Amino acid sequence: MNAHDRDLTGKANELATVHYGDGEIAILRPGRFVLCAVSGKRIPLEALRYWNPTLQEAYAGPAEALERWLELNPRT
Repeated sequence: MNAHDRDLTGKANELATVHYGDGEIAILRPGRFVLCAVSGKRIPLEALRYWNPTLQEAYAGPAEALERWLELNPRT
């Protein structure tokens, strides 16, 4: 572990609790990461770019976000 792997509050390995809004997030409980709702991967908060505010879910990347969208909007 180096200085960049931990923060000063001791939350280096803790799951954050986040409220996902339209274009912004609010940290409800400090931590370093959230979990992708599709893959289960850890997403560092500084790398979080994809989420669904209606479902309150985070996604590791565009592929996971698309996968969830397709699940919710099946083609007929």
